[in-house]
Amino acid sequence: MAWSGGVIRAPIDGCRGVVVRGTLSGVKIYADRFPTAARQLLTDLLVVAWVYAAIRGALWLHDLVQKLAVPGQKLEGAGSGLADNLADAGSKVRRVPLVGDELTAPFRQAADAARGLADAGRDQQHLVDQLALALTIAVLIFPLGLVLFGWLPLRVRWMRRAGSAAKLAAGPAGRDLLALRALATQPLGRLTKIAPDVAEAWRRGDDATVDALAALELRQLGLRNRGR
Repeated sequence: MAWSGGVIRAPIDGCRGVVVRGTLSGVKIYADRFPTAARQLLTDLLVVAWVYAAIRGALWLHDLVQKLAVPGQKLEGAGSGLADNLADAGSKVRRVPLVGDELTAPFRQAADAARGLADAGRDQQHLVDQLALALTIAVLIFPLGLVLFGWLPLRVRWMRRAGSAAKLAAGPAGRDLLALRALATQPLGRLTKIAPDVAEAWRRGDDATVDALAALELRQLGLRNRGR
């Protein structure tokens, strides 16, 4: 525990206690109170839908860009076919007595040019593949980044805090820590509704004040007061 601004601060994350119902390995998935739990469930479903839509959109864009590779595929096929035909024709011309080798040279050069066209088609397809992959990743960065670096840390933080709070609520010492947490984090207006000098009442160990502060902290997290 440490003093900060005249109020003792005591984090509740990581505190040990008895595992209560509604927790999984010390982590609580959803709140006990219906409005909070419904909001969490709706948010989770929206996040799943958001991720699904982002992936589907990225795959659609990938397939759309891949269509740009069709000319390259046709160019590769035409160039390869032409090169094979010219090479076959050159091999037949070579059989001509005396002048066969001289007649073969133009066919060989034309076949090499056709292979160059096929290579150009393959290069164009490779470029389109890289472009499709880059655009797919670029499209996914923003929506997945919001989930991984925005929603997920907040969700995990709540789960850990709620799990720790649920454990603490099971015992008197834990309720004191919950009350202390409420003093450190809850708005002043809510605290003064409990008692005009709520901090002094907490220092005296007033049971009603401690219970009210603990209940306030649990209610803030969407948890039910199961202790008393």
